Amino acid sequence: MKTPKIYLGTDSGATTSKIAAIREDGSIVSTKLLQYPTDAHKGPAAITAAWVRAADEYMTANGLDWDQVNGVGLAIPGPFLGRGILGKTANLPAELDGWNVGKDYAAALSARAGRPIQLTVGNDGNYGGVGEASVVQKLGPGSVLLLAPGSGLGAAYIDANGLPLDGDTFTAMEAGHMPAPLQLLNMPVLNCGCGRAWGCVEAYTTISGLPQLLREFLKKFPDHPLAASTAPDKEKVLSLRGLAQKGDELALAIFDFQGKVLGLHVANLVQALDPTWIIIGGGLMDLESTTEEFRQRYLNIVRDNALPFCWPTQREKLRFSAASLGELSQAIGAAQVARITALA
Repeated sequence: MKTPKIYLGTDSGATTSKIAAIREDGSIVSTKLLQYPTDAHKGPAAITAAWVRAADEYMTANGLDWDQVNGVGLAIPGPFLGRGILGKTANLPAELDGWNVGKDYAAALSARAGRPIQLTVGNDGNYGGVGEASVVQKLGPGSVLLLAPGSGLGAAYIDANGLPLDGDTFTAMEAGHMPAPLQLLNMPVLNCGCGRAWGCVEAYTTISGLPQLLREFLKKFPDHPLAASTAPDKEKVLSLRGLAQKGDELALAIFDFQGKVLGLHVANLVQALDPTWIIIGGGLMDLESTTEEFRQRYLNIVRDNALPFCWPTQREKLRFSAASLGELSQAIGAAQVARITALA
């Protein structure tokens, strides 16, 4: 009897890692979120050992074994110095700069399996896009643009074959650091952590720019309780999402503005990439933290600000959707890339 093949995906952060698996037909083994310690502070050997232990635990929990593993994908924050070689990454210890993570993790996987295991390594945002694209491309063909505002702006472009645009230096789709159309926003240039002074879209659409946006919007809402609050800026901005769910006018005005900027950015990227699907993810699409009314309001604002700047044929073709895989999107996407690579 033929042993059914599976493909594992590892999504690594500085603190925790997530594991997912898909079958040979592309179906997901489990959507239950399992998280494991990364041990990033302990160095490369400890990290790869932690990933292998996590894979062991995941397979045991789901009745799988290493004989079934036909490939593994690793989603990890960039940038990269080369294929599978980490550059200096904001979310990981500086000591990992220059680490050939692809070589070391492939060796650890192969040692555990007792045979060579093929590994693919890519940017976590790109692989998150692959995961989300694998869902919507079953509903209709076409390429996918994913934008996921969170602490920063995750962005990915996935072609019709389900693979991400990585670029020649593996830094493609860092779209959060493209300039926003300030002439349409009536807003000053906001600072961005990347150091560019041209008004990065990320500063106008994500948590990273919320302290600056809050200061600007409080000028319009001087009587709002946050105007008199002595709480730290971080505490103030993290309260905004909850306030918006209760109909708070200031919070809604800020997120409506962010949706407008994201919609204009969608239009910019549509001109260059010409996708069929636009998927919006991130914390504002979180099912547990936001209401259906709020999510639909935000999606509508994104769509309504994007479409007027698209070509007529694009307006007819574009399909907007909320992300659906949550925190598992990157691990599932990594597994999907491993599958597509192995079957190519």
